[in-house]
Amino acid sequence: MHSLKLTQIGNSVGVILPKEVLARLKLEKGDTVFLTETPEGCALTPYDPALEEQLVAGREFMREFRDTFHQLAK
Repeated sequence: MHSLKLTQIGNSVGVILPKEVLARLKLEKGDTVFLTETPEGCALTPYDPALEEQLVAGREFMREFRDTFHQLAK
C-alpha cells in the first residue's frame, strides 16, 4: 500500500506515482491509465475496461459459432 499526496500540476491537481508502482503496471511517461469505480473504491489500470468487454463478447461469439468457424477454415 502506498500513501500518495495530491499536488498542484499547472491548473490541475494530480498524483505522482512511485517508480515501483509504474514498474508493476508497466507504465512509462505519456502512457494512458484508466480509473474505474469498483464496489471496493477506485481502481487504476493500464487496460481499457471497454476493450475487455469487447474481448469477452468476441470470445462468446466465437464459442457460439465454433463449428461454423471450423467449416469456414477448411
